Amino acid sequence: MAKFELKLPKMGESVAEATITNWLKNVGDRIEADEAVLEIATDKVDSEVPSEVSGTLTEILFQVNDVVQVGQTIAYIETEGGVAVDAPKEETAQQTVQAIEKQVETAKETVAAPVNFADSDKFYSPLVKNIAKEEGVSLAELESIKGTGKEGRVTKNDILDYLKTRGSQPQAAAQPIATSQQPQAKPATQNAEPATAKAAPVSVNGQDEIVEMDRMRKLISKYMVESVQTSAHVQSFVEVDVTNIVKWRDKVKNAFEKREGEKLTFTPIFMEAVAKALKDFPMMNISVEGEYIIKKKNINLGMAAALPNGNLIVPVIKNADQLNLVGMAKAVNDLGNRAKAGKLKPDDTQGGTYTVTNVGTFGSVFGTPIINQPQVGILALGAIRKVPAVIETPDGDFIGIRHKMFLSHSYDHRVIDGALGGSFVKRVADYLEAWDINRDF
Repeated sequence: MAKFELKLPKMGESVAEATITNWLKNVGDRIEADEAVLEIATDKVDSEVPSEVSGTLTEILFQVNDVVQVGQTIAYIETEGGVAVDAPKEETAQQTVQAIEKQVETAKETVAAPVNFADSDKFYSPLVKNIAKEEGVSLAELESIKGTGKEGRVTKNDILDYLKTRGSQPQAAAQPIATSQQPQAKPATQNAEPATAKAAPVSVNGQDEIVEMDRMRKLISKYMVESVQTSAHVQSFVEVDVTNIVKWRDKVKNAFEKREGEKLTFTPIFMEAVAKALKDFPMMNISVEGEYIIKKKNINLGMAAALPNGNLIVPVIKNADQLNLVGMAKAVNDLGNRAKAGKLKPDDTQGGTYTVTNVGTFGSVFGTPIINQPQVGILALGAIRKVPAVIETPDGDFIGIRHKMFLSHSYDHRVIDGALGGSFVKRVADYLEAWDINRDF
């Protein structure tokens, strides 16, 4: 018999940890190779961890809701035959985790000169570090907290208990930590979970149904509030005549599907126009880090898509400006289908530089979407409607039926003024209205 270490696999360059959400197998259960053993959740995407070998699950090292680092052993599987795989020494495992953490912190460093956790000889989990960053806890403060975890490590509850009494005790000089994901300081206790569970609301009349938010909805709720508190949202609206696009799509969609094996929706057409406009206005393809603007080299378009539970997620089309219409259609369909099936990978939602959401899918004429941080703009596509419109011709003006829609552009007024925000969405409209009805796909 041999003992195999089931480790948390690498899930993408930008993912260093995951939360265990459900064990699909119990100790003593038989497991086949490639069979899912547990479910995990990263920042947005849920995934399954399969076993690389066949055998029997003999030991589970982490429980549901525990945060695990990439490369950490999470369970042991006993296999038949082969050479036993020795468990790594605690010191070696800790060094590996610390190396991963150091790489993550290095990647998140900005010109704001954040506190360097590498200066400490103590190990802190990513969750503890994130809470420290969001609450402005300095390294000196963090090291003064007495840890109750293994080998005296500071746990989530330790730092939350400290924050509850922080105002009543002397503090070391706080050194807020700036990150590329959230440049603005957060109000105290905004993101940290309560140390003690709050009492559940009670129905007054006994007839109301009380439903707790699922994990994804809690994350979305947190992100939306953070975005509004971070960016000064302002909107510009443009009405677009898309009659030529509607006629062209009706003409070619069957041939497109027959040749490419993909359905041709309006989304890739709109995405193509947005990518072109971002090349024309590179200052819309930026992010903000404190008082600094980061100009993005790549144009990575996020597209809001539905998850199986009805929540929305934003997978990203990488290098969208380099795709032709066929490539864009394939990318849109692939991400949309995998989102609906719950098969997105962590990297599929990372690296976006601008986001597009189709509110017209639900019948909305236009909307005022909230910016997907740390981006500075998001475009909402309204429903396409047949409306009476004035048609200008050399022989005079006439009233005719046209297909029209609204584009709603929300942008961050801290760095994008009305001229740029309005010009950008107008350029998208110009590209759509100039569509060649005789073009090939």
